[in-house]
Amino acid sequence: MSEVLERVRGVCGELVLRKVRVDPETADFEVIANGVFLMDTRNGESERLLVSVAADSVPGRARMLIGGLGVGFSLRAALDHDGVGDIFVVEREPAVVEWNRTGPLREVHGDALSDGRVTVVEADLVSWLDSTDERFDAMCLDIDNGPQWTVTEGNAALYSAAGLDMVAARLRPGGVLAVWSAEASDAFTRRLRARFSEVRVLEIPVPRGEPDVVWIARP
Repeated sequence: MSEVLERVRGVCGELVLRKVRVDPETADFEVIANGVFLMDTRNGESERLLVSVAADSVPGRARMLIGGLGVGFSLRAALDHDGVGDIFVVEREPAVVEWNRTGPLREVHGDALSDGRVTVVEADLVSWLDSTDERFDAMCLDIDNGPQWTVTEGNAALYSAAGLDMVAARLRPGGVLAVWSAEASDAFTRRLRARFSEVRVLEIPVPRGEPDVVWIARP
């Protein structure tokens, strides 16, 4: 049984926050963008792995960028990791920020947005990266269902050769890039290997369908 909690006009089009109850004791939340499933609170293992592997790959306390707030799984994992310091979260949808800050998603991550280490930037990630002077030890990007399944057409630029050059320029020396996807992409792997000297492809099994994928890359 599902219940629509809120329906809003967002940057990417229509956004719907839905509550799905499997039994009287258990409920999950889903975010739907223009009728297409975007994210939910059912598992989150691969989203947490996105952050933990990136943080493990850099020494000291990493200054981290999280591209895409989602349901807060990645942010919670970053706050709980001893190797993460200040965190910038870039999210272009005000409704998603509000659902996480004061709405029902707040309980999913224990009010992570109130932590003093967190800075929320309400902006389009591609545009923001192109204009900011900020630099990071770890950049964890999860704004689409994958390089081949973007929420809006403009996001495709992030996964292009020029987009990867832009991302690499925002990394501090020794920094690491992590990218999440709901499916594999040989073409994106090739583009990463053409730009970065070290690339790992991690597959994370999910209850149904093909594994989620996390790419870890170093310039």
